[in-house]
Amino acid sequence: MNKIRPIAFYLPQFYPTLENNAWWEPGFTEWTNVVQARPLFKGHYQPRIPQELSFYDLRVPETRERQAELAQEAGIEGFCYWHYWFGNGKRLLDRVFREVVESGKPDFPFCLCWANHSWFQKTWKPNAPDKLLIEQTYPGIEDYKAHFIEMLPAFKDKRYIRTNEGKLLFGIFDPQKFEDFNNFKKVWNQLASEHHLRGFEFFAYTQGRNQLNVSVLQNYDTIVYEAMNDAYKNYHFHRFSFEWFVYHIKRMLKKPLRMINYSQYVEKSIERFEELVDVIPCIDPMFDHSPRSKGVHQILHNNDPKLWGKLCCKTRKLVESNPNNPDNFIFIKAWNEWGEGNYMEPDTRFGKAYIEEAGKAFK
Repeated sequence: MNKIRPIAFYLPQFYPTLENNAWWEPGFTEWTNVVQARPLFKGHYQPRIPQELSFYDLRVPETRERQAELAQEAGIEGFCYWHYWFGNGKRLLDRVFREVVESGKPDFPFCLCWANHSWFQKTWKPNAPDKLLIEQTYPGIEDYKAHFIEMLPAFKDKRYIRTNEGKLLFGIFDPQKFEDFNNFKKVWNQLASEHHLRGFEFFAYTQGRNQLNVSVLQNYDTIVYEAMNDAYKNYHFHRFSFEWFVYHIKRMLKKPLRMINYSQYVEKSIERFEELVDVIPCIDPMFDHSPRSKGVHQILHNNDPKLWGKLCCKTRKLVESNPNNPDNFIFIKAWNEWGEGNYMEPDTRFGKAYIEEAGKAFK
């Protein structure tokens, strides 16, 4: 039997950039929102403070080395770095991954997922428009070629995560927005062949049935499915319904609008992964978007390391028994998305408990 291959999404936004300095404030990083978070209700776990790694700067190589060591303790095979390419050669938050490739350190496997979405300065208010900061574009075949060449050193790296057939694992965050995916896929597989690579295993990152259907129609090689949205009630309700009034009362009182217990999320995820046998499961250790959205977006309340361990164990068993996932991949979202309360790294409340529970399941 092939071993389980857990891969954790990795956010590089923990160092200042010129763009973020201009859009937000000098020195802005993901930590800026994290330290400003406050509890929105009794028992709300905020702010979340890192423990062992402290408020790190990802330009420091020793931090990246320690992250890899902790991930290995959790039984994680490698990191899937969020990759930002906006078209016409424009990249953002690329320094960390460049240094990982160029230095050869840490000696820890990696792959990429293209975060193909525009960036906005969001107001999180229904009647206040968001401000576009940078637009995601798809200029066409020449840009696809330039994109491939830019990333070729990573693709040739022995650490790049491959399928059992030797294909390079590469993800698309928003398959619905990438209408020209089939041409992109054709160009990149052709270039891979020209550079003596075995081609790509393109996965679509999906968060609900609509994205799942689009991803199948667009001919992705595989689908990574996160079930968190399935755990929430349908918030598309009729005007002046009971739910409509409750929603607006919560908004006026500045109460969280979309909150469920983590235990509900765990049960719903297991149910969905038992049903969807043609996807790669993506599981969340915790989630709390309130540092960014002030409670407008989703919150998984009462997250617990033991429940996380239960989810890891059950997902492992489902993957091991599923012939439709021959590589035994499991995705974890995420390793270090602190601004969304979505991380495995040690914090002051749980220490290394999330790493230890994952290690029990995956090692």
